[in-house]
Amino acid sequence: MTEKKFIPKPYSNSIENGSFTWSSPSNIALVKYWGKKEHQIPENPSISFTLNNCKTTTTLSFSKNKNNNNFSFEVFLDGEKKDDFKPKIETFFKRIEAYLPFLKDYHFKIETSNTFPHSSGIASSASGMSALALCLMSVEKQLTTNTAVPSAEEESQNESFSIQKASFLARLGSGSACRSLEGDLVVWGKHKDIQGSSDLFGLKYPYQVHQNFKNYQDTILLVDKGEKQVSSTVGHNLMHGHPFAQERFKQANKNLSDMVSILKDGDLDKFIALVESEALTLHAMMMTSMPYFILMKPNTLEIINKIWDFRKETDSKVCFTLDAGANVHVLYPENEASEVLHFIQNELVAFCQNGQYINDKIGFGAKLL
Repeated sequence: MTEKKFIPKPYSNSIENGSFTWSSPSNIALVKYWGKKEHQIPENPSISFTLNNCKTTTTLSFSKNKNNNNFSFEVFLDGEKKDDFKPKIETFFKRIEAYLPFLKDYHFKIETSNTFPHSSGIASSASGMSALALCLMSVEKQLTTNTAVPSAEEESQNESFSIQKASFLARLGSGSACRSLEGDLVVWGKHKDIQGSSDLFGLKYPYQVHQNFKNYQDTILLVDKGEKQVSSTVGHNLMHGHPFAQERFKQANKNLSDMVSILKDGDLDKFIALVESEALTLHAMMMTSMPYFILMKPNTLEIINKIWDFRKETDSKVCFTLDAGANVHVLYPENEASEVLHFIQNELVAFCQNGQYINDKIGFGAKLL
């Protein structure tokens, strides 16, 4: 499969204006991707839990653009105009224009809001870009809808392709965004053990998942709600020429193979070891790049050590993972929710900025509102 699959045929309909609203979740990678090639292609495959409560809601309103020589749009976050978001959106539009040739035909008003702090280590770009991609796909659907009533099979195929294309588009805005459209586990990146996996879009995990991982819980401890010192884009680029890059890419591929077995067998001890190792390896790559940088904070380490102590004392199956930031995702099975939340409130909240945390769990993907 190539990118050409997503270039549409000439549109059959014409529309003057309209509006669509989509809600799309963030995600947290279990096997991380760090480093990418041209055109947002990952250096290694990854797999993530889709979240439920941490999400972005985006309304895309559009009307005919009188001057269709340039992209025309305005962006609002929580009702406030955000011109500093425009360069990223313009870059996104340039990347996807070949696949959505109507982009210069309309003026767009993009209104977005998050249920979590922006740029705080929770993947707001993933939920934001996936929600925007879905809104744009809704516009394209109106431009291509014909009067013939499709069969149930055709409708299913159309829906499957639409999600796949939205994932493909979202990737061109933010790599991890392609993992935010569906749930509860999504793979991105070609991997020999996962049929249908692709570098071009995310794939809903196609294999058996043990009951131990159903309705898994994720409490996000907000250690630092400020903007990251180093953007993910800069961090990814520092993998070019990194002395440990190739070994890291091999490790990620092996870990994803191991994760397939873990998800099938339900071995929580192996899950813990792999997930925590992946989190620490991600930050090890940051600390050993040139220039080097550290996104963890002292309280991040305090929380990690507290989790290790608690697990040793109680034989709990709680563990942690990290994204490219200071915040800590505390992962645990549903049957331990009561005792782990008690532990979090009594011992970990003190290390959060203003005592703030978000209780979340594994969710089921984006939806049209």
